[in-house]
Amino acid sequence: MVYRELGRTGFKVSEVGLGGEYLEGKRLGQVKSVMDAAIDNGINILDCFMSNPSVRSNLGQCLKGRREKMHIQGHFRSIWNDGQYQRTLDIKQVKLFFEDLLARFGTDYLDIGTLHLIDNAGDFDEIFNGPILEYALRQKEKGVIRALGVSTHNPVQALKAAKTGLVDTILFSINPAYDVMDENAARPKKLDNAFFNDLGSLNCINSVRQELYAYCASHNIGITVMKALAAGALLDERTSPFGKALTTQQCIHYALTRPGVASVLLGMQTVEQVEDCLRYETASAEERDYSFIYSQSSKFSMDGKCMYCNHCLPCTAHIDIAQVGKYLDMALLEGKPSPSLREHYMALEHRADECLGCGICETQCPFNVQIVERMKQASELFG
Repeated sequence: MVYRELGRTGFKVSEVGLGGEYLEGKRLGQVKSVMDAAIDNGINILDCFMSNPSVRSNLGQCLKGRREKMHIQGHFRSIWNDGQYQRTLDIKQVKLFFEDLLARFGTDYLDIGTLHLIDNAGDFDEIFNGPILEYALRQKEKGVIRALGVSTHNPVQALKAAKTGLVDTILFSINPAYDVMDENAARPKKLDNAFFNDLGSLNCINSVRQELYAYCASHNIGITVMKALAAGALLDERTSPFGKALTTQQCIHYALTRPGVASVLLGMQTVEQVEDCLRYETASAEERDYSFIYSQSSKFSMDGKCMYCNHCLPCTAHIDIAQVGKYLDMALLEGKPSPSLREHYMALEHRADECLGCGICETQCPFNVQIVERMKQASELFG
């Protein structure tokens, strides 16, 4: 395993890290097998934005007796309310669920305390000019967090955060498709021809993202990466916006070659997935090479593609929107639901036919997914 300096934090983190998101809803035994495989192979950074008490407790249980082997990146303002993940600007809730995270992980400190998902100017202003930032900075002064971070999908907000001088790390979504998106879009948009035709002179990267990476590198702000695989969309030619599939190793290499990046955090939910991600460490230069994607002449779009992140929650009807979306996309790729897939779908506590069509989820989706329409589609497909 290769270890990189995480900006000015003083931490040396594994360039392949563990994103805990896909361990939510898994039994303790499965979580432990993934954690064991990760730690035994040198992975030493874990992100937990999830507020679900069960996954927090499972991860804490798996780290018992070996806390020092993992740099934990935890989040402020991710809360659990009415049985669902939510984000909040209520400082009382922020404090309550930050303390809950510490307790369930069985630790008195986090290596990185991250201001969770600041994707728009309104949230940025309220957080950076209000009690949430003050609370986070107090935790840093007391040593309860060792470094202060921000998570965002938006390069404009990320750059603003970096330039405050207060942020030590940024958790940012990086992959070759996102890097050519318009920086003025709050979420991914279809590229117009003029922009795409100018891609060569832009060095295959949007100028604001390029500035962000360069600024972080020059100011010693460490970047940890989410969405490196675009929730698996880049791994299948049928869903890749380039019309050709990349491998896990190519996606990892793309992110690691951006200036300022220290670790790519991947959502691993099985030992086999841990092994696949770790193949990066022994991959040849040819196996890591991703340059073929830029020879494609077709225009592409990531608009409306579900990343299964559940940032759309809470749902008025308590539907696990990400899980329904995942089953829907699997069924669409195969043409129809397999018997086993239908069985998994029917086992959900709340299914797509319970959708009220209120559209609240769509206002919170960072990726412009037409969720209500997808719920109708899933309901019709699965019956």
